Amino acid sequence: MATTVKELKATARPKSGKGAARAERRAGRVPGVIYGDNQPPLPISVDDRDLRQRILAGRFLTTLVDVELDGKKHRVIPRDYHLDPVKDFPIHVDFMRLGEGATIRISVPLHVVKAEGSPGVKRGGAVNIVAHAIELECGVENIPQYIEADVGSLEIGHSLHLADIKLPAGVRALTAEDATLVTIVPPSGYAEEQKAAAAAAAGGAAPAAGAAAPAAGAAAPAAGAAAPAAAAKAPAAKAPAGGDKKK
Repeated sequence: MATTVKELKATARPKSGKGAARAERRAGRVPGVIYGDNQPPLPISVDDRDLRQRILAGRFLTTLVDVELDGKKHRVIPRDYHLDPVKDFPIHVDFMRLGEGATIRISVPLHVVKAEGSPGVKRGGAVNIVAHAIELECGVENIPQYIEADVGSLEIGHSLHLADIKLPAGVRALTAEDATLVTIVPPSGYAEEQKAAAAAAAGGAAPAAGAAAPAAGAAAPAAGAAAPAAAAKAPAAKAPAGGDKKK
């Protein structure tokens, strides 16, 4: 995942100022500057079409570039660029010069992987990316193109945190380890379905408990039925005694 080094041809800008910058743009070039590494700023210009394609391709600000200028290569990383507010094409670009063994702070995009295998997604949940990029500190030779976030084991309502991510060697995160990166959010109506299922389960258990009451009550008539039977025996015992007195 280490960043590859791209090459970019540049031309020195002998003049500075707004007038010179406008002249460069009319010629189809974008003014820029190389700075850093305890060296004086170096005004340059680059081809407008080439720069525009690189920006549109993505990851422009995380890609190492060897700027070739008058036969010499300058190892840089793009730090900023400005777009025309109306026509949306680049009007200026800044490159930071990188010395050997330099360490930089950089924002790297987060790539979510294995979402289709997530149990939560299979049950109708959706992947919600909370952080689209991670702030890192690393050597200029170890800049990752992106950081992978594996959500293949996440259930609905579960989250992936920075502490769950294994960073490449020589890369240190500047974001807090407990920062939430990705969550699996429930589908619409999920909470109501869960409540309905819980209510149905509770309602199914209630009749089973109440069914014991009629069974216990059924024993009462059986016990009461014994009383008439006992009372029927009493007159039968008294009848012979009354007959003896009449004789």
